Amino acid sequence: MISVTGRELTPSQWILRSLRLDGTLLVLIGILLAIGLVVLFSATGESIEAMQRQLGRIGVGLVALLLVARVPVSTLRAWAPWLFLLALGMLVAVMQAGDIGKGARRWLDLGVIRFQPSEIMKLAMPLMVAWYLSLRNAPPRLLDLLVVSVLIVVPVLLVMRQPDLGTALLIGAAGLLVIFLAGLSWRWFLSLGLAIAAAVPLLWSQMHDYQRQRVLTLFNPESDPLGAGYHIIQSKIAIGSGGLYGKGWLNGTQSQLQFLPERSTDFVFAVYAEEFGFVGIAVLLVLYFLTVARGLWIAALAQDRFSRLVAGSISLTFAVYMVVNIGMVSGMLPVVGVPLPLVSYGGTSLVTLMVGFGILMAVHSQQRLVNR
Repeated sequence: MISVTGRELTPSQWILRSLRLDGTLLVLIGILLAIGLVVLFSATGESIEAMQRQLGRIGVGLVALLLVARVPVSTLRAWAPWLFLLALGMLVAVMQAGDIGKGARRWLDLGVIRFQPSEIMKLAMPLMVAWYLSLRNAPPRLLDLLVVSVLIVVPVLLVMRQPDLGTALLIGAAGLLVIFLAGLSWRWFLSLGLAIAAAVPLLWSQMHDYQRQRVLTLFNPESDPLGAGYHIIQSKIAIGSGGLYGKGWLNGTQSQLQFLPERSTDFVFAVYAEEFGFVGIAVLLVLYFLTVARGLWIAALAQDRFSRLVAGSISLTFAVYMVVNIGMVSGMLPVVGVPLPLVSYGGTSLVTLMVGFGILMAVHSQQRLVNR
């Protein structure tokens, strides 16, 4: 046992306190990452190379989490507007000189690193909106809402132009969640919903043909079973065939026989559902729920308004990631290219999530230092 400020701590508790980490949240993240590796081994056709790349990305993400967890919340608050301006500038740079892949201009190539600035905006957005609203009285006034609306709409439109509708929606959701947590009345959100509904014809006219097709396919995927509806049909077959207990690890026919497209990224949930069934899905959903709940608990105990808004927004945005991915894979939402958090194969999105969890750790460590 180690004595710290009159309290006896085990070596593991002392290490977590020294690194400014929340043990409960770290364990939940670790379990989800482990599940992701297990599923990806099957989804990638037992590819050792793919597993090594994913482990490398997890390592980078963990290092980023450890570094960000040690940053004081006051520093995060001071950096928030500058990080937002940097991310906004990079989005503009993408429009001018970004790399094109799969018909979209989303990447910046700096020679030593190639990344998506929109992923940085996922974190810069809640930090910026929380910074602005934390300096104002609650609930936000009309002028504050107009300013925040501009802060949200400009990056969202830039990302939609890439085009990347899924990421644009997540960035917008992160900003709106901060406004909600700042105490905005439900009547404002109802009015916003009605305004969006009224603007649907305009939004529809601005969407690309493939985006319109995704929405139409949602309602009737069987209308084009070998084209636009193929992803959803195969995904629903995989989920339904899993039954109660699943077919067993490495035994999913839809994934192993390569009927299921994008099985290691956007549709990895279908692979998991087929192999582990309803019981496995229930376990995964409980883990996600506990992770979000822990993040909201950290937000509730935060020492200042900025910390509460940021921690609450990051936690709820993580929940939005999960709901959107599972919804689109299950055929309840349009396919928008959102990965399953901490499970899907990928680099930039995984590191972004880990940085977000690092911010939660920083908020938690601040609360612990104040109560010491």
